[in-house]
Amino acid sequence: MVSYSKVAVVTGSSSGIGLETALLLAENGFKTYATMRNVNKASNVLEKAQRKNLPIEVLELDVNSDESVHQAVEKIVKAEGRIDLLVNNAGYGLIGAVEDLSTDEVKEQYETNVFGVFRTIREVLPTMRKQRGGTIINISSIAGVVGFVGMGAYVSTKFAIEGLTQSLRLELAPFGIRALVIEPGVIRTNILNSSPVAKRAQSENSAYKEMMERFHQAIGAMVKNASEPIVVANQVLRAATEIQPRIRYPAGPDAEMILSARKQKTDEELEEFMTKMIGEQPAREVRK
Repeated sequence: MVSYSKVAVVTGSSSGIGLETALLLAENGFKTYATMRNVNKASNVLEKAQRKNLPIEVLELDVNSDESVHQAVEKIVKAEGRIDLLVNNAGYGLIGAVEDLSTDEVKEQYETNVFGVFRTIREVLPTMRKQRGGTIINISSIAGVVGFVGMGAYVSTKFAIEGLTQSLRLELAPFGIRALVIEPGVIRTNILNSSPVAKRAQSENSAYKEMMERFHQAIGAMVKNASEPIVVANQVLRAATEIQPRIRYPAGPDAEMILSARKQKTDEELEEFMTKMIGEQPAREVRK
């Protein structure tokens, strides 16, 4: 019989990375709270949890709402008395060239991908500080290390998560609390299908129409060879259980390749490398 002495909270658990992470943690010694904005989408989690007799509870948590986050964390602490692991996974991608993005669309992107992370972290920290320990894992992206055409808003949120995590590490170390990031490459989930396209980016008159068409073609090709969500879940489990976890964990061969290129190349060389990946003309060539 496995002893579930640790409590994990995973946001965005209805599908994809969040679903696989919640299941894997529950299989490896964590009482897991699979949280999601719409609990009507909990069937995937509940069916698999029941089939394997896993210690998973579904809980409503909307990262866009202060009140929802507070109530969810309060329920968990009241029931369990502790929170050992927070996995910030909830998020989405906004597609469109920067010029085609409205201020409101970008604000909505930040509300979920950045402010949602701030909300959950703020709520769990009093408990983690009291117990003098805990781990916060933020699901970043390879887009938190390099830029991509057509995803400027999303990329900027992931760069923000990278910086937030580095600051957290310094602030939380005296309390025995760890913070780190997982950096997935392209993962075979429904995030692209569910990612909204900016209204102006849908216009036939967009100056970036052809560029965005090439972007979609390139991403479509990458998805065919993409890693499965379990690859990310495995890295989360590894980071959560290692005695001395690293600051960042790439997830997927494309993520490892890009991170390696980031270390080895100059900024200009990396820019050329990334633009050629999606069939664009390198910026240095445009300037000539």
